[in-house]
Amino acid sequence: MIAVGLTIAAAGYAGRYALKAMKQMEPQVKQALQSLPKSAFGGYYRGGFESKMTKREAALILGVSSPTANKGKIREAHRRIMLLNHPDKGK
Repeated sequence: MIAVGLTIAAAGYAGRYALKAMKQMEPQVKQALQSLPKSAFGGYYRGGFESKMTKREAALILGVSSPTANKGKIREAHRRIMLLNHPDKGK
């Protein structure tokens, strides 16, 4: 019973310390996020999804100019996105 109480108290103090540390680091985290290049996130489709994907929406997600783009451009865009998001990347 005493061990459980001491464990709960230690967890409370650790949580309190973590919250104080996070508040002190908040300006540094904000500055780091603002210093990231905006173009790193500019290529992604930020819109909502429809219940059934349209050709226009697929073109926006792939980053090709229009739904009537040629097959080569569509395949290259798909390959690029698949390589970026592959689960074995970096292993």
